[in-house]
Amino acid sequence: MILSKELLKGGSKTVFAGLDIGTSKIAVVIGEGAVSGGLNILGVGMSRSRGLRQGVVINLDQAVQSIQKAMHEAQLTAGVEVRDVIVGIAGDHVRGVNSKGVVGIAGPDHEIGKHDVERVIDAAKAIALPFDREVLHVLPQEFVVDNQHGIKNAVGMTGVRLEAEVHIVTGAVTSAQNIVRCVKKAGLRVTGLVLEPLASSYAVLDQNEKEMGAALIDIGEGTTDLAIFYDGAIRYTGVVGLAGRNVTNDIAVGLRTPIEKAEEIKIKHGCAHRDAVDEVIPFQVASMGGRDSREFMQEDLVDIIQPRMEEIFSLVAKEIKNCEYGQSLAAGITLTGGGALLKGTELLAEEVFGIPAKLGIPMGISGLVETVESPMTATGVGLLKYHMEKGDIPSHDYGEDEAGMFTKVYQWMKSIVEDFI
Repeated sequence: MILSKELLKGGSKTVFAGLDIGTSKIAVVIGEGAVSGGLNILGVGMSRSRGLRQGVVINLDQAVQSIQKAMHEAQLTAGVEVRDVIVGIAGDHVRGVNSKGVVGIAGPDHEIGKHDVERVIDAAKAIALPFDREVLHVLPQEFVVDNQHGIKNAVGMTGVRLEAEVHIVTGAVTSAQNIVRCVKKAGLRVTGLVLEPLASSYAVLDQNEKEMGAALIDIGEGTTDLAIFYDGAIRYTGVVGLAGRNVTNDIAVGLRTPIEKAEEIKIKHGCAHRDAVDEVIPFQVASMGGRDSREFMQEDLVDIIQPRMEEIFSLVAKEIKNCEYGQSLAAGITLTGGGALLKGTELLAEEVFGIPAKLGIPMGISGLVETVESPMTATGVGLLKYHMEKGDIPSHDYGEDEAGMFTKVYQWMKSIVEDFI
């Protein structure tokens, strides 16, 4: 995922571009702040993703070409030139953990200042990490002043003991560096990293849902990402290494057809729950080795897809049980990503999780609405909304030396903490 800020040619409006670098697709969404306070979509570009698997670069040149193609299409539509970008990060190398920090408040009046909040957050992030991992996000959840819980803004309060509860997201250094290298070779300049499920939440979850408790499940092509929110803050993040590609592989094996044909069949006829079957006309399936094509029904496809989707949701359910707020999801499940587009996915999710589920459709947008009203574009739109809410993003030119990339990224992440306090 990449977020960028540039100026329209010949105009004074500031526009933003979100680039979702996925395993199956590269999607670019360009927009600007609307007069009403929402997001106005100006252009969208998509290309087939090549050179990536489960959020990790496996072919640098192919990944670069895919980024360039999608970005070029979006720029032509919106008339925008993009240079500075923020890269979102996801994949099975990303890990999240909750942590706490405690500091004492000195001074005659014991008033808590911004410096004290920074100190307690630094204390909370002081966790032991392997040499090949770095901190990507330090996301404050709440502060505690002299055992008084539930405080969102501690600055200006009085107390002798300040605690902070935070969610820390870490990632593999080399995986992130390779993503950054791809973006740079595509002619763009990286200025920071954003966790993709966090960005998606800005597009498909409102504040009430985050307060009451909600789980966002992003079913991509390579991985399924989970983010749990409660009391207005992110409480848990997790990754399952099964997703849409596994469904496609199952179809290819079950119907004895090439992978490319299996993907087409999944998109056109796929269904994740038998009760959602609505096709009665058979469809043709190409065989391999020059054999004659064969005829199948959508019911035959459900017998292949539903067990795999049940497995994916069952693994996600185990992740949810690991979170102490897993039983507090009053706002239910929100599904995003291309895998959520299968018919019956909501129905199956409600059956597995035992709570209401919905598709995550981007909200609060205008302009080319029809082009982004899909769970597939939730991350791209979410990055735009994330940027609009957080304000201007500091610019860091990583140059040719990427060894200090994460130090610079963390400095940027630390700066956004001020928005919280």
